[in-house]
Amino acid sequence: EMKEKAAANDWPTDIEWALIGSCTNSSYEDLTRAASIVADAVEKGIAPKAILGINPGSEQVRYTAQRDGLIDTFNKLEGTRIFTNACGPCIGQWAREGAEKQEKNSIVHSFNRNFAKRADGNPNTHAFVTSPEMVAAIAISGKLDFNPVTDTLTNTNGEEVKLAEPTGYELPSAGFAVEDNGYQAPAKDGSGVKVAVSPDSQRLQLLSPFAPWDGTNIEGAKLLIKAFGKCTTDHISMAGPWLRYRGHLDNISNNCLIGAVNAYTQETNAVTNQLNGSVDEVPNVARAYKAAGVPSIVVGDHNYGEGSSREHAAMEPRHLGVRAVIVKSFARIHETNLKKQGMLGLTFANEVDYDLIQVDDTFNFTDLALFAPGKQLTLEVVHADGSTDTIKLNHTYNAQQIEWFKAGSALNLIKAQNSY
Repeated sequence: EMKEKAAANDWPTDIEWALIGSCTNSSYEDLTRAASIVADAVEKGIAPKAILGINPGSEQVRYTAQRDGLIDTFNKLEGTRIFTNACGPCIGQWAREGAEKQEKNSIVHSFNRNFAKRADGNPNTHAFVTSPEMVAAIAISGKLDFNPVTDTLTNTNGEEVKLAEPTGYELPSAGFAVEDNGYQAPAKDGSGVKVAVSPDSQRLQLLSPFAPWDGTNIEGAKLLIKAFGKCTTDHISMAGPWLRYRGHLDNISNNCLIGAVNAYTQETNAVTNQLNGSVDEVPNVARAYKAAGVPSIVVGDHNYGEGSSREHAAMEPRHLGVRAVIVKSFARIHETNLKKQGMLGLTFANEVDYDLIQVDDTFNFTDLALFAPGKQLTLEVVHADGSTDTIKLNHTYNAQQIEWFKAGSALNLIKAQNSY
């Protein structure tokens, strides 16, 4: 079936990289099954046609795999790269040679995220998800459409051979082991601990608490972007080279929503600044609104915020002055992250109201003082011609989460409750 699909969709079938890991499908059992494929190929004299890359699922998995000889087995396959047990290629944290050329290509991996540009920043990389043992088999064959059940490979002696079925162990027979699990206990008395960060640092920045709700309705808000279709946390806060700034909220906020598709133009990272009519990058427009004291909102489609549960996808819009995210439906974790940052994460009571939102609208919340569990909120949408629409918005906030909103964030509330 893959052979037919690849031909129909013009997917390149030559594979340069095949990747296993990092937090998903990289357990001890996963590595043993992949290692059995590699061991079989080495024994039968099959030279790999692609590079096999492996990110063990944790330091405990890596250490145990090393102890039990799995890493040695992988290294017997020419060209294999053992990455550190971290996010790695799954989130674009690797220097893939040639990715900057943006050539059309295919890779396979066992990561459960394969959005465009995620793995290497190249929009023309087709990333296919499969099991760890299939990743190993495809690395050996070098072909996307390789079927290890039926297809043969030519070994170094010119013989046609087939790979044996994978075998593995759910748990290590000698149990798991680890020398350094990476945990450093905090100081017993932290009152004298000072965190010193250079004000010139481009990678670290001390956080300032978000402002609490002032008790009034949010009025005069402008639309930052109306996102069309899929808008994952990768669209909201891209990874890869941006992760060097993950300790500097202001700098990493320069990637805020740059991957989201503008519903009006079908373009990315280009929205209209309603203060002067210019078209600019999303973060620049957000900063302009914030500097002018104008609140902004984001409108989205179904399953908004799916993907990695990265909190930057909620912190960045909050930092840039976005007060509410209104969508057809949320991915659950991102919805909770918005709540924790003191934002309004709301859904259209009537999904077709998404279509009412125009690029030059102004938004007024009319009943925030009545914000309560199970009670809808009301949004007045003022169009450029002076006409208005009234939209009902649902939410899933409980009483404690509403207190997060009022305090400005969950951390603000926790700090206030523990001040003495």
